[in-house]
Amino acid sequence: MRLRELGLDLPLDPCGPDNAITDVPGVRVGHTTLVSGHGPLVIGRGPVRTGVTVIKPRHGYERDSPVYAGAATLNGNGEFTGLEWVRESGLLTTPIAITNTHSVGTVRDALVRYDPEHATRTDYWSMPAVAETYDGVLNDINGMHVREEHVHAALRAAAGGPVAEGSVGGGTGMICHGFKGGIGTASRLAGPWTVGALVQANYGRREDLRVCGYPVGRLLGEDVVPLPGAALAPGSGSIIIVLATDAPLLADQCRRLAQRAFVGLARVGGGCADSSGDIALAFATGNEGLTPEYVTAAEQPISVRTLPHQALSPLFEAAAGATEEAILNALLAAETMTGAGGVTAHGLSTAVLIDALRRCSP
Repeated sequence: MRLRELGLDLPLDPCGPDNAITDVPGVRVGHTTLVSGHGPLVIGRGPVRTGVTVIKPRHGYERDSPVYAGAATLNGNGEFTGLEWVRESGLLTTPIAITNTHSVGTVRDALVRYDPEHATRTDYWSMPAVAETYDGVLNDINGMHVREEHVHAALRAAAGGPVAEGSVGGGTGMICHGFKGGIGTASRLAGPWTVGALVQANYGRREDLRVCGYPVGRLLGEDVVPLPGAALAPGSGSIIIVLATDAPLLADQCRRLAQRAFVGLARVGGGCADSSGDIALAFATGNEGLTPEYVTAAEQPISVRTLPHQALSPLFEAAAGATEEAILNALLAAETMTGAGGVTAHGLSTAVLIDALRRCSP
């Protein structure tokens, strides 16, 4: 179940048809989910609770059809490869992948090898955008179970329309606010434009959880829903946020949009832990025909469109709202999971959440 399906009168702004990042035309999402084994942790054997999620920014090969992009970091205890070139050039030229902390290198290398299958020229370099959060509470993270073929499977599976959420893809083994976490997505309409968000949520303390402003986490202590038995320090973890929009934004406007994702994170109760990596990347598909990213390329001027900065406020609010709802969708979609060493992360059931919301309501 998703937040809008709870049957409650919650203050949620209009969304796109699938309430997903794929409501932005051309954006596609694919997952590879790896779940196997039970019992004690044996490095290299499992239990395995991990995977990889990919986001393709628009139809066509990314290097031939780059998009303007920008990134923002609230707290840097995390990794997102390729962001230095995104910041420098203002362009996203590869798919985005999200996985577990110790599989970033494998996923990056797989995306490098994805290029020869699609590049129309040979004079290119590749600095893929690969992000991570830590799933070592439930998963045999040191077993390196994500392999190149899993990345390519996720790329082949990438599609528009509804997006699988919860314990899927890179979010398979994640924990959020002491509940089972993972992948979540949502969208918002901002006038003629759409803003979509996809999160990999693996952060937060239970008591800080808020839903549409209501402090439900204070009512959902360990006596109501048990915490994972081998939890990290309170608030530990990370969240990766990817925003997409079809508005014609330039690179620095994308950076500003990415910053507003953290407003949505704060509304849910995150963003104040030193041990969390909170990183956002935003891209905009509203300009076609940007110069392809090769070593030698055309040097003639190109024409682009952009919104004036005075028109950005509705997009900023859409970014915050979509991020907030995407996190809550991740929590509601993720079912209880038992992983390495018998540690259990309990899902946030709709009945428990509805009861807490009613108790918080005036």
